[in-house]
Amino acid sequence: MNAWVEFVAYQAVWFVAVIAAGNGYAWPGMLTAAAFVGVQWLLSPRRTGLTMLAAFALLAGTLVDGALALSGLARYAAAWPSPQSAPAWILGLWCAFATTLAGSLRVFQTHLYAAALLGAVGAPLAYLGAARGWSAVAFAEPAWRGLASLAAGWALALPALAWSARRLAQAPASTAGAGA
Repeated sequence: MNAWVEFVAYQAVWFVAVIAAGNGYAWPGMLTAAAFVGVQWLLSPRRTGLTMLAAFALLAGTLVDGALALSGLARYAAAWPSPQSAPAWILGLWCAFATTLAGSLRVFQTHLYAAALLGAVGAPLAYLGAARGWSAVAFAEPAWRGLASLAAGWALALPALAWSARRLAQAPASTAGAGA
């Protein structure tokens, strides 16, 4: 997929998920994220690798956002399946975002410090936008604790995901599943 098309499509997925969650609906975000990942998968020459990357993102999102929800530092709208765990719509966003690390954001595969910086700064800003613009997430006061936790979690998760994307891209076709 063209890098610009992928970038714009991911942004559309983010807006659908966040706006729908803010209005109490998890399914639009889950559906659009699944569609985005599905298209990425269909267009990928390394489908098994992309599947593994999305699974790793699912685990990372479960840990980062799940810890935030469980600790009470954040409360997610449309918190299905449970208010004490990462909601399905945000896990879909994690998977969709991870697939961009094999495409439009592949530069971070070899610039892990930049990935950490993007995670530490960009993720809290995105969550803050989702909170203030659409009430998709609410932070316990003082909000800086939840945002700092997000910064730390994403500063670790994003370089790990980028490194994984690089490893999966370098794997032999039989391991990475070229075309399969």
